[in-house]
Amino acid sequence: MSETISPTSLQLHGVEIIDTFAEAFPVAATRIIITAISDEWARTAANLAVGYATSVIACDCEAAIERSLSPDETPDGRPGVSVLLFAFSRDALGKAVVGRVGQCILTCPTTACYNGIEGSPKDKLIAVGGQLRFFGDTHQSSKRLAGRRLWRLPVMDGEFVCEDKFGTVKGVGGGNLLICGTDQAAALSAAEAAVMAIRKLPDVILPFPGGVVRSGSKVGSRYKKLKASTNDAYCPTLRAVTTSELPIDVGAVYEIVIDGFSFESVQAAMRAGLHAAVAIPGVLRITAGNYGGKLGPHHFHLRDLM
Repeated sequence: MSETISPTSLQLHGVEIIDTFAEAFPVAATRIIITAISDEWARTAANLAVGYATSVIACDCEAAIERSLSPDETPDGRPGVSVLLFAFSRDALGKAVVGRVGQCILTCPTTACYNGIEGSPKDKLIAVGGQLRFFGDTHQSSKRLAGRRLWRLPVMDGEFVCEDKFGTVKGVGGGNLLICGTDQAAALSAAEAAVMAIRKLPDVILPFPGGVVRSGSKVGSRYKKLKASTNDAYCPTLRAVTTSELPIDVGAVYEIVIDGFSFESVQAAMRAGLHAAVAIPGVLRITAGNYGGKLGPHHFHLRDLM
């Protein structure tokens, strides 16, 4: 979502940087580790598990792949993928994780699933394997391995191993950048450069398709049943019929939305994305979305990223 205020502007490598802030909000977050017989199968399960998880406006969570894991980084010594998931509450997060692990990882050949956040207090854990075990229809069993309680569910290619409980943390959702370019090609190239830079960093994800949002939204709508609607102030085709935030020479805008485990991780990702984007020819302006401080307590000022 984006509804910006832009009192003044700065310059970075010849690109106008609006002196405003991205406004983010608290969320519950977790990391799951998916392993399989090969990196291909681990990534297949991960890609399916993060499907339809772009925005909590309409999805049960926001989720994406964080990175690939080598066998020496996983609990069972197999290739793996780490996935981060974010939701408004721990209860909502737990339901989303159980549903996605049960439907997308349990069903995928050779996979196992482990907790990716160690040391969470008992009251901040969510039960995953402890709920999925009932699929075993009394044939399930549990064991402890290196301090982990694991459930083993019989399946048609052997066993599905899933950790009993997963840790959670308080995360940050909704860090963002709005990249304004001369045309679609320029703005998209800059967004792709920002995505590439951000994906090198830990503890953050970009939940939208390819890390890029074409349909930035604002809170509310003229249709009373809708929570959000198109951010008309940033739609070039609506410049003549709405109060536009776009200079006349901007032909396309893309948004980068970032979720992370901490303020610092989101800020680092925004900084990396900003500096990567301004290096692309055809970028005219970068700004960010906020609601005047009413949405959330986390404010990422663009001037601090320069």
